[in-house]
Amino acid sequence: MAADRKVYGSLKSPATLKVLAILFELDLPFEFITVDLDAGDHKKKAFLSMSPFGEVPVYEDGGMIYFESRAVIRCTAHQYGNKGEALISWDARKQAMLSNWVDVEDHHFEPPALKLIAELGIKQNKGLAPDEGAVAEAEAELARVLDVYEARLEKFKYLGSDMYSIVDLLHLPNLQSLLGTPAKKLIMSRPRVSAWCSEILARPAWAKVLDMQMKAQVHSAF
Repeated sequence: MAADRKVYGSLKSPATLKVLAILFELDLPFEFITVDLDAGDHKKKAFLSMSPFGEVPVYEDGGMIYFESRAVIRCTAHQYGNKGEALISWDARKQAMLSNWVDVEDHHFEPPALKLIAELGIKQNKGLAPDEGAVAEAEAELARVLDVYEARLEKFKYLGSDMYSIVDLLHLPNLQSLLGTPAKKLIMSRPRVSAWCSEILARPAWAKVLDMQMKAQVHSAF
């Protein structure tokens, strides 16, 4: 039941969106509880009792509490992967390969992606000029990562293997945001990366996440 699963998070948080994406992929009902980051709710005692570093999201399932998004995604895929698409592999060696590319997303893709989103997206929305030096550095860093992805996608349909997996899912929020900035050129100039990006962003589960965002934005406008 939905009451057994709760996501405490923010629809402005990429990590929260990743967790929502896997829940929709596996068709798992849940209750979403908004954590107001602007109001500092994530630094209050009640939230810190669940997430000691004060970061969203927090995921509760059957009384168990998890506070790292990638841990939530790995656990959920293993626990409920027999429903719909598995998103993981039950073969130890194949799963090790998926885990390898999860770490690539974590350590190599996300850091420069977040820098570019901050400089070219968030700052622009606030009417601030980007730090051109920081942008150039992050673009060069992300370009190197995407070159590796382009070569990888020549051999496999998806980044982790020939099946859609948690590896691809983890990229969704930041890819979506990057496409709304001038850094879009780094994706579109690589044919295989561009095609992969278009395909995974078109998944119905991701559309449900975006729909949640849109409805929240409309509600906050009134």
